[in-house]
Amino acid sequence: MKKRFLIAGNWKMNKTVAETRAFFKTLQPLLTPTVRSELLICPSLVSLAAAFEANASVGISLGAQNVYPKDSGAFTGEVSPLMLKEFVSYVLVGHSERRTLLHESDAFINEKLHALLATGLKPVLCVGETLAERKEGRVFDVIACELEAGLKGVTNEQLSQVTIAYEPIWAIGTGETATPETAEEMHAFMHDWLTKRFEISSVSKVRLLYGGSLKVDNAKQLLSQPHIDGGLIGGASLKADSFVEIARIADGIEKDI
Repeated sequence: MKKRFLIAGNWKMNKTVAETRAFFKTLQPLLTPTVRSELLICPSLVSLAAAFEANASVGISLGAQNVYPKDSGAFTGEVSPLMLKEFVSYVLVGHSERRTLLHESDAFINEKLHALLATGLKPVLCVGETLAERKEGRVFDVIACELEAGLKGVTNEQLSQVTIAYEPIWAIGTGETATPETAEEMHAFMHDWLTKRFEISSVSKVRLLYGGSLKVDNAKQLLSQPHIDGGLIGGASLKADSFVEIARIADGIEKDI
């Protein structure tokens, strides 16, 4: 089955409103000729409205970096799925930085995922292991547990709206990257895990992204792997030219995924 690569940029806590507008202005001419891969940018919350306005003439997908799993209420500083739906189609859940720095539990991440699905938004569920967990030989157990908890209660129909990003925590922002073989091993494991629990017709619609220091220099090697359907990109997505170059590399890879 053919499906488009998803090249997603997670800006984290970067770019002001002015810098966000400038990015989209720079991005627009770079997309001619047309990029076939789906492009997704997840700006910071304060830049989301500016990205939405600037994207009107560009037309890529937009996502949010976080959500609170209630439609409204006394939750100071939080943002609901209904609020985000005006601006985005995707939302990150379970990113390693929110798991480790803000101590979000698997149950809370699952609650967010269901709140998004109920609102018609597409969750990007992030999973990944620490360096210590890898050295202890617990990688597959960790990923399986995070998938089991994150997708608890998800139906076959709902699964087709979910994207899953594997992000080895030891390779995020460190310059370290999993080898193509290691990345493929983990993505193949996730695909096999899904096929044992969901209908293959639903699994075939799930895109599995690699998120761990993916950049122009290693994009071809990583994206050529059989079970890698795109990337969740940090630093390389902050510059329009490198972001688009990764997308064009993906465009040049012909495979059944």
